[in-house]
Amino acid sequence: MINFLPILLILAVVLIVYSTTKLHLHPFLALIFVALLFGLAAGVPTQTLIESINEGFGKTLGSIGLVIIIGVMIGAFLEHTGGAVRLADGMLRLIGKKRVPEAMSLVGWLISIPVFGDSGFVILNSLNKALTKKAGISLAVTTVCLATGLMATHTMVPPTPGPIATASILEANLGLVIAFGAVISLIALIPTLIFAKKYASKTWIEPNLGDDDQSFEEKLEGAPSFLKSLLPVILPLLLIVLKSFNDYLKIWQEGHFKTFIDFVGTPVIALIIGLLLAFLLPKKLEKRMLSTQGWVGKALLDSASIVMITGAGGVFGKVLQNAGLGDVIGTVLADYPVGIFLPFILSAALKTAQGSSTVAMITTASIVTPMLSQLGLDTEVSKALAVLAIGAGSAVVSHVPDSFFWLVTQMTGMNISQGYRIHAVGTGIIGVSCFVLILLAKFLFA
Repeated sequence: MINFLPILLILAVVLIVYSTTKLHLHPFLALIFVALLFGLAAGVPTQTLIESINEGFGKTLGSIGLVIIIGVMIGAFLEHTGGAVRLADGMLRLIGKKRVPEAMSLVGWLISIPVFGDSGFVILNSLNKALTKKAGISLAVTTVCLATGLMATHTMVPPTPGPIATASILEANLGLVIAFGAVISLIALIPTLIFAKKYASKTWIEPNLGDDDQSFEEKLEGAPSFLKSLLPVILPLLLIVLKSFNDYLKIWQEGHFKTFIDFVGTPVIALIIGLLLAFLLPKKLEKRMLSTQGWVGKALLDSASIVMITGAGGVFGKVLQNAGLGDVIGTVLADYPVGIFLPFILSAALKTAQGSSTVAMITTASIVTPMLSQLGLDTEVSKALAVLAIGAGSAVVSHVPDSFFWLVTQMTGMNISQGYRIHAVGTGIIGVSCFVLILLAKFLFA
């Protein structure tokens, strides 16, 4: 007898892509409506369906909602105070301004951990143009490096919302995700550097400096110090990683220090500590910054959409789980060693089709969660690597449906053809490179 659940899943994914790209339906509504339709079509009892919606939304946001919101607030303070610019300047001094492509890769990689990829590109675009013009090289080279550096951590390293939401849905260890994601995304920059220097360099794009392109230097004048700017980013990550590795290696099994690490290493507490440090970034912390109309208010608005989409993804995943999809897919895939390839391919397909990395990650996580054990991805390390596989897939590829594609091409003067040959291929390379390293990590550690 044919089981129609896999067919219903394919139709559900197609409907999500169609409704968000062609009908311009908000992903939150698309995920909720499709989850409801899938549940009814799959014959899920109505009471179970209602419980799936409530539990999927509440449980997902209960574990990750605050983390996303606080992470966005930290990014907002770094952006508005010039802290992000100071981090970029510090990285440049460390690497050397003569190695401009390498510098822009690493600057993008660092800045996109706390700041949205799109915002990071806007902040760093003037610096990128100025350094490129001084070095006498094509803007195509440094743009690929900056964009792929931003994309690497945007999709692979929490507290960026996409990886955080994905880790929550898969119930993965956040510390392991950060540790593996940071190393893998950093090493994966090497192939993009080679692509930029060997291929993108053949396309000449003039780094024209506009009237507003001196803002980098202006922001740097009143920006906080490098160490002050770095602490809100690095300290929460270190605390989360320390707790996770202690849970994994059991170095401290009892005592006051273990209690302390368990408390401060919990993601929400670690990020609250980071937020308190971010409050020290302005020269003077004013009430308006913390008001509804201030930086905090804007950060809440920016994070609201992501939080809602994450919750809707939790609903979709819970409905799939209660429909018995995991067992059915496990039976279908029993003879095929797809393993960690499935999360990557599905995420890449969704990203390429509808453009948003965050939507691709959350949707893919919702789909694969019920089948983790059947895919052989149910250990702590395997789940962390599955999160990263989804993130790597969500980088492949940035093209016309993706707002980041238009931001990069319009701000650098690329035409559509150049955007596809340089930016789209570059994001494909970073995604595939990350996945190859994930496969290696799975072979060595999982």
